[in-house]
Amino acid sequence: MSHFPVLSLLILLPLVGTAFILTIRGDAEAVARNTRSVALWTSLIEFVVSLYLWINFDPATASFQFVERREWMPGLGISYHLGVDGISMMFVLLTTLLTPVCVLASWESITQRVREYMVAFLVMESLMIGMFAALDIVVFYVFFEGVLIPMFLIIGVWGGPRRVYAAFKFFLYTLLGSVLMLLAILAMYFDAGTADMQTLMAHGFPVQMQSWLWLAFFASFAVKVPMWPVHTWLPDAHVEAPTAGSVILAGVLLKFGGYGFLRFSLPMFPDATVAFAPLIFALSIVAVIYTSFVALAQDDMKKLIAYSSVAHMGFVTAGTFSLTVQGIEGAIYQMLSHGIVSAALFLIVGVVYDRMHSREIETYGGLVHRMPVYAFVFMLFMLASVGMPGTSGFVGEFLVLLGTFQVNTWVSMLAATGVILGACYMLYLYRRVIFGKLTKSELADIADLSPREMAVFAPLVVLVVVMGVYPPPFLEVMHTSVANLIDQVTQAKLASMPLSMAGR
Repeated sequence: MSHFPVLSLLILLPLVGTAFILTIRGDAEAVARNTRSVALWTSLIEFVVSLYLWINFDPATASFQFVERREWMPGLGISYHLGVDGISMMFVLLTTLLTPVCVLASWESITQRVREYMVAFLVMESLMIGMFAALDIVVFYVFFEGVLIPMFLIIGVWGGPRRVYAAFKFFLYTLLGSVLMLLAILAMYFDAGTADMQTLMAHGFPVQMQSWLWLAFFASFAVKVPMWPVHTWLPDAHVEAPTAGSVILAGVLLKFGGYGFLRFSLPMFPDATVAFAPLIFALSIVAVIYTSFVALAQDDMKKLIAYSSVAHMGFVTAGTFSLTVQGIEGAIYQMLSHGIVSAALFLIVGVVYDRMHSREIETYGGLVHRMPVYAFVFMLFMLASVGMPGTSGFVGEFLVLLGTFQVNTWVSMLAATGVILGACYMLYLYRRVIFGKLTKSELADIADLSPREMAVFAPLVVLVVVMGVYPPPFLEVMHTSVANLIDQVTQAKLASMPLSMAGR
């Protein structure tokens, strides 16, 4: 409580940048130029401010830090309550890192309605940070649902030819699950008499009620992850979204579901979590294997990477519900790694799309002869996606497999096939786009990465290598919070058991 309100500052800063953008006047070219500059500087300042969280974070405690609390609706027990622990703090940093990357990636490709586009991104950043920092379930829901609006606009206004279809599919899928979650939030509020998430974690809901609440939250989070079979909105959304839209969708929005499981399903409904874990394992394995085979059959680069995201998030759900320290830490690490690697892969596609206006794999071939720097960067992120040792992808997948192996060897073994299948479709993509002879005349003059594009990729390249070679700084931050989460689940399970069984 002694710190200045850094979380509120992080939520408000993008809105201040938005206000500046709305005051910009002049001819269309000047407005677009100044809008880009304001958006970039706002997001860079936001990232620098967010580093305060990392520098001043105490990894030795599992309690929430940088806590802020103001009464909002005192008569109803609802307050503006913010705070981060070792789990949510990492996702706040991921959000503030990827937003300036998105702004820089859109510098030349977005030429229409630049002001509205940048406003949508800054508002979305504010809502995403609020969602990860919220400690009141009503405040969480407001931010959680609010993110839908700017993302809907980004896909629907600046997307591809089928953008309206993709935007509505994205909106309806995610909204339907969230309506069930809202009903569950109301039931929890009336049962516990509070909206405070820390109180709800310790409340101890009746076992039968837990099952219904768990299923309602699952309906929302499974769509957000997305888990098979409610993943079909994702390939359409990715294909039609502009490059930066795909980056933020894969990098941050897909993490909402995994974060939701960790923040709500595990600590608040521990008995239901244990009961439904086999279902999660089954759906995770289907996601890993089935969507990997679907990815192998794709002709569109964006669709291939979208299906690979579903497979990678299958590792996340399996690790989360293993209820082991290694499994949950691996799931969080995998989410952070996937946020960087998948974002980079969509940027990789965006580079050649800006030059050739095609995402079809057949359009390319032999790019290594004209774009050697691009080929190297592509190779690094392709290997990270596969889970090559020395990259961030390896650490998360290894920990997940280690955690699930302790619980169920079959789940671990079947999930491990996803690593092999991932190597198949990513190497297949890389070989067809990068290697071979440069036979297509239209590729003869294709330019390598520009200085701006190198600046976009540089922080992501560094992070992928650092997270792969030296993971302790990231794991230490989350370790105490993860251990406390598992302890919460264990204690709640023991409390709900009959005395005769608990004594054994």
